[in-house]
Amino acid sequence: MRTDCGCGCGGEATRTSAFVRPRFFAGQLLTEDDLSLLVEYTTAKSRLHNRSLYGPGVVCGLGVTCDPCGGGTVAVHPGHALDRAGNDIVVPCTERVDVTALVRELRISGLGVDCGADCGDDGGRRYGLYVRYQESPVEPVAPYATEEPCPAPGCVPSRIQEGFRFLVGPADVEDHRHNPGTRLLASLGDLPRADRARTRDRRLGMYTDALLAASLGTGRTFRFDAADARRYATALAWLRENAGGEGPPPPPTAREMTEHVRALAAAVARFDTYDPAGQEQLGRDYPDLATVREARGVLGTACERLRGADLEAAWPDPLRRTIARAVVTETAARVVPAQGDPDAPLEVRMLAQGTPLGHALRVEFRADIALVREWLLGRLDQAADLADCALRADVATVDVPPLLPPPPPDSTEKATVAEAQQIAETAAALGTALRRFLTDAACATLNPPCGDSADTDVLLAHVELNGCDVVRVCSATREQVLPGGSAYGEWLPKLYRLRELAERVCCGPLPSCRKPALPSEGPVARPYAEGLLGDWPRTGDLEEMLSLLLTPAPGETPPKALHEQVYTTPSEVTDSMQELARLRTQVSDLTAALEGLRAQMSSAQTQVTHLAERLPERLGPRLAQLEGTPDQATGEAPGQASGEAPDQARDPAADQSPDQADEPAKPPAKRARAPRTRKSGETP
Repeated sequence: MRTDCGCGCGGEATRTSAFVRPRFFAGQLLTEDDLSLLVEYTTAKSRLHNRSLYGPGVVCGLGVTCDPCGGGTVAVHPGHALDRAGNDIVVPCTERVDVTALVRELRISGLGVDCGADCGDDGGRRYGLYVRYQESPVEPVAPYATEEPCPAPGCVPSRIQEGFRFLVGPADVEDHRHNPGTRLLASLGDLPRADRARTRDRRLGMYTDALLAASLGTGRTFRFDAADARRYATALAWLRENAGGEGPPPPPTAREMTEHVRALAAAVARFDTYDPAGQEQLGRDYPDLATVREARGVLGTACERLRGADLEAAWPDPLRRTIARAVVTETAARVVPAQGDPDAPLEVRMLAQGTPLGHALRVEFRADIALVREWLLGRLDQAADLADCALRADVATVDVPPLLPPPPPDSTEKATVAEAQQIAETAAALGTALRRFLTDAACATLNPPCGDSADTDVLLAHVELNGCDVVRVCSATREQVLPGGSAYGEWLPKLYRLRELAERVCCGPLPSCRKPALPSEGPVARPYAEGLLGDWPRTGDLEEMLSLLLTPAPGETPPKALHEQVYTTPSEVTDSMQELARLRTQVSDLTAALEGLRAQMSSAQTQVTHLAERLPERLGPRLAQLEGTPDQATGEAPGQASGEAPDQARDPAADQSPDQADEPAKPPAKRARAPRTRKSGETP
């Protein structure tokens, strides 16, 4: 539902509405409404300029000093101030202000009781001394008789006198200055959560191109050049001297050893991507590669020592700790064997780029992608000043891979090409969306907001009372009107640099993700990932903008963080999600086993059908053969009497009578086979 405030803003008016001024012409009948409208127009325009161009505070003068006579009185000297509504407050001459009376007035207004002038309990109390704009109707006159149905009774004031009054209030006052970082924090929300999403996106960004290059070039050779040869020689020389030893290395040595293991493993992994002829040519081009077999053994020794190291002490950051563990696990599984690991081309090519991809790291990448997407959607749902209109739809359409349960320690389960491509493409899309959101949030801070005019008191000084006496006055903390207004006051040291950066960041083309281009033939040139386990610096124009906005300069007010309720996921829910992921994995395994059983049952049914079709054809001859087989018990042919020779078998026709000879011959009756006598000791 749309509600219009009369000026096209579609809601309730919070600022001065559209200005209307009178238009005079010859013969016009002027009334008090016309003249009042003219006064209101000029007054409102003047206040608008004061409020928007200059802001509240003291313009000049209005110094507060101790009264020469002492006591609870101070002296306010002449000066000019502007309040938040844009009213001019002018003190034309020195005013003696009774602070004790103002404190008593404050108590009466708060308690509703006048406790008298006893202020013995005010020792060391601090108050703020304010000046407030006020108007007073003066110079009443009697109006002429008119035809109005309800004429004004008596005299009517003919002037409005602008004045002021002094009052005291709490010493802690609101700072009306606007720091641009405040608006940025309103877009980012809770800063630790924002940093968590940005750091995980940073780690994903260091792996995105490497994952795409490894998945697109699983059968390709990764170029081994002079830089790889130098890295190979340096890392091997260091590990020869330090890889051995008793016991796990201390944390500083473990960090350095891991870096050298990563460098040497990358060089050997690049060597392993070549065929035997290519490896022989590399050996001729770089004689140091003659020690590849020794390098594998040195890597195996270093990995064994690092397995027992305290990785939590060596890598306090869990994101880098997982990478360090992947360096050890993947090097031992893919490089240390004599011929490498030809069955894992994806993992070998990830190692060749200095970006090991272990099972635990893939599980964390999936969780990081889900975290970044959830944070982005949460911030976009609360973004009130979004200028990138298609951003939310782009983030919502990103297909996040499902979460996986934590793997067993030192798992070397291999990744599929499809999984690597999905992680890389999803991470690239979310990383681009994150940069678009940060760009939009940073650029929105260049438009300062308009402040409201609810609080119109102008702070003049802080006064400290001891009993009924003012003992100290401090005017250094009050606001001063600066050129361009207080909204721009703190920007003066950084405004021009922000404008320069904004020209390159805010209005340029949107960032996009691009896949690394691989040559159609020949070795693939891929850089080594420097600093993967070190600091991850944030560089570029956008990062400089964010740093300028969030890092207060000396004397600058810090940005005001948005206090919002942070919802944390209970541990019960987290455990349930992990258990659900395990159940999903088990269901997938059971489904695969069931499909295998179904395939075996289908094959068995086909064999049974084939046998059933062939069985009737072979059954008759087999039965006839069985009928013609000698009796196993007697050794006699069927129809042969006991004691008769086979050639003396009686002719059935010879035993017939003459009368029976002419009758058709009947088939001989089957002889009942005598039961077989079981021999002693024979099993049935």
